[in-house]
Amino acid sequence: MSEPQKRGRGRPPKIDRQAALRDAMTLFWENGYEGTTFDDLIGKMSISPSSFYNAFGSKERLYREATECFVEGARKWILESLFEEGVTTRTAFSNLFAAAATQFTREDMPRGCMVSLSGTHQSASLTSLRDMMVDIRAGTETQFAERIRKGVTEGDVPADVDVEGHAAFLHTLLRGLAVQARDGATCEKLMRIARAGLESMPARLSA
Repeated sequence: MSEPQKRGRGRPPKIDRQAALRDAMTLFWENGYEGTTFDDLIGKMSISPSSFYNAFGSKERLYREATECFVEGARKWILESLFEEGVTTRTAFSNLFAAAATQFTREDMPRGCMVSLSGTHQSASLTSLRDMMVDIRAGTETQFAERIRKGVTEGDVPADVDVEGHAAFLHTLLRGLAVQARDGATCEKLMRIARAGLESMPARLSA
């Protein structure tokens, strides 16, 4: 009777880490942290459980990394719009909302914004994830305030403007567009909402 052949241990198959991360990002973006199961993740990422743990450690660590992946892409178009050289504050925010309307209604990604829609409701055990999202949203609002202050310095925003209040308003408008997009609003509707919001700003900001 022949002895059974021993199977070589070999190395686990290599995974395309960035592609797997993008797949995870879209799941979390669409379903939230708790709405995305481990089986959902390994199925979408086309990897084995062992490869998952070797590459990402845990679902929570993957969520954090997927969020960073999303923020890196979003930060690019946000900052490019806000701080484009040679444009007024009004034009900068108009360009920002035009970019948001396009990004929030892309056909190749979930609608809306991962940071706007994820992490607003978490169980007590996931407070750290909720706080991470709060910090990211606060950072965007801070960038809005910086752009308004730049407008004050350059003279296209009234010197007595309530910088923090207007930054919070515009940030709320951005987050509202994400909710509208998730509910099915078209790019054109998002642009109309943004224009209406900007018209409520001080004359030299909204002219």
